[in-house]
Amino acid sequence: MNGKTAEIIALANGEVGSPYVFGAVGEECTPTARGRRQRSDHPTIRSACQVLSGKDTTCFGCKFEGRRMYDCRGFTYWLLKQVGISISSVGATTQWRTASSWAAKGEINTLPDLVCCVFVQQGEKMIHTGMHIGGGVVIDCSTGVTIKSIKGFTHWAIPVGLYSAEEIAAAEVVKMTTYRKGMSGAGVSGLQALLTQAGYPCEPTGSYDEITIAQVKSFQRAHRLTVDGVAGPLTQARLKEVLAAELPEEPEEPEEPEAVSPTPTAAEAEAAPAEEWQELLGLARELADKARALYERLETGR
Repeated sequence: MNGKTAEIIALANGEVGSPYVFGAVGEECTPTARGRRQRSDHPTIRSACQVLSGKDTTCFGCKFEGRRMYDCRGFTYWLLKQVGISISSVGATTQWRTASSWAAKGEINTLPDLVCCVFVQQGEKMIHTGMHIGGGVVIDCSTGVTIKSIKGFTHWAIPVGLYSAEEIAAAEVVKMTTYRKGMSGAGVSGLQALLTQAGYPCEPTGSYDEITIAQVKSFQRAHRLTVDGVAGPLTQARLKEVLAAELPEEPEEPEEPEAVSPTPTAAEAEAAPAEEWQELLGLARELADKARALYERLETGR
């Protein structure tokens, strides 16, 4: 993590809860600013404003008072602008197609564990974009600025000026890493952002410190997981399930089946720490139970 990526992560987390307004690129949310963006095909620009909708005569008490407003491409444009990096503000498709903006890009199955833009492709167009902050965690603006997993995104792109060529070449592809005391990096920042969103606040320092350990334990205790402060596959999967259940559905992001991690080899199992292996076993049993239940339903229906 460098200074620019750390600032992007901090800024993105700070904007969680800001409203979605079509065409907005980070201006302050006011009735006047919303009024300039009004469109018949985006009625919430008006209805979500207590002044424009006629519910009140002032912004006092509005949850968006003093917040910035964005649409999806406006959010990534604004974040990068704050660290001196310029990409197109026209739209997600134009952003993606402007080759001079990107140091590297590819399909999501090759996503490097770095801060970068991510996109959703539909046909020949990119219909959505967000900011990957590490570890498969994305902060974007669709129904508002929220934190979510990488699920549904199809492509990634690293802006010119954010990393050196050496840093990009050395980056590992995103995978479900087990996080524990002493670890650091963008993946840890992503985990900290998810914990905060779920109601277990910790600063996105990128360091797996004592506060992070305590919050992971609190989450594990609340969700009847092994309480060890280690964020393994089962803890991370449950955390993302909790967040997904709290967020409104977003039809512009097509659902994709989640990839199932392959069964560890005997050598990998022997080398894995006990607490990590217990989590993997729990996850495997859960998947097996679901598969068995589905098979029984299919057999009954024949």
